[in-house]
Amino acid sequence: MIKRVGAYGLALIIGLIAGPASALYMAGLWPGTNPLNFGDIEIDGWRSDFAIGSEAADPYTRARVARHGLLGLAKSEAVYFTRTTDSDGEPLREACDYRITGGPMPADWWSITLYNGESFLPDNTDAALSVDATQVDVDDGPWKAIASPNRPVDGTAWISSKAAKTFDLTLRLYVPSDALLDAPKDTLTPPRVERMSCEGEAA
Repeated sequence: MIKRVGAYGLALIIGLIAGPASALYMAGLWPGTNPLNFGDIEIDGWRSDFAIGSEAADPYTRARVARHGLLGLAKSEAVYFTRTTDSDGEPLREACDYRITGGPMPADWWSITLYNGESFLPDNTDAALSVDATQVDVDDGPWKAIASPNRPVDGTAWISSKAAKTFDLTLRLYVPSDALLDAPKDTLTPPRVERMSCEGEAA
């Protein structure tokens, strides 16, 4: 009898610890987790959850959206893809410069915004925390932007990572095409994020 009571007590204690911990993790609120590093769609390092903005979204998805500050529009109005690593799988960080390249997007308009590791906009005054379809030249083929703490000297479109420490990039696709919604992996060629150099690296 005593053993049985002890087993029930142990199970209760484990449940009281594991339950809230798992809820925080699934909601992207556990320390060190990214609130949008979830989702059932992954394309070349960019992840998405098309349940965002849907009436069918579960409480965890809603919590992640609220934590990241997304508008949570219906997917017919906007879909979101987030990445936390470069093309080599290394975490994105302020100490490095990154080349972001891409082509036409299957949407009426798009933007890429940088958020720090706490899912906030970095605290800097560069006024350059995102790029969008109006800032890059898509008429002559592939476009390019730079994510770096320093403004490019050649005038390339710039996303400032100053004061970001580790960060992620969020791609917003507004009024996405039907093809993207039906078959995202077959339709979207997402931007490539390549690490160019890092502070302290040997030349």
